[in-house]
Amino acid sequence: MPKNKGKGGKNRKRGKNEADDEKRELIFKEDGQEYAQVLRMLGNGRCEAMCIDGTKRLCHIRGKMHKKVWIAAGDIVLVGLRDYQDDKADVILKYMSDEARLLKAYGELPENTRLNEGIVGDLEDDDDNNDDDYVEFEDEDIDRI
Repeated sequence: MPKNKGKGGKNRKRGKNEADDEKRELIFKEDGQEYAQVLRMLGNGRCEAMCIDGTKRLCHIRGKMHKKVWIAAGDIVLVGLRDYQDDKADVILKYMSDEARLLKAYGELPENTRLNEGIVGDLEDDDDNNDDDYVEFEDEDIDRI
């Protein structure tokens, strides 16, 4: 059997939990940056996000955040816009839920932005009366079965 020459296993690669519960300073957008809400995750370090300026962009999650900061649909993120590609952007920062509420309170996010929701896509279409999904049986129908 060969000797173990590495520096550790899976737990070393994971690293320490670097104080996620600690309060951090709220970071506002600068020029060349925009707030966005993640519509869906695409895999391979990419996501589709709707920016506050009304543009849907394909966003790339930066390597520093990859496998350390987990992003899901509905999250508010700060993206860096590209000068040469308007339909693509880079995710710089993910806002925690309390930070997103503060951004909305400060007026940085529009009032119609929905926070704390998993699926962001066309939510207005789902509000229709879809009563045909459920079938109601009467007692006599159940007795025949």
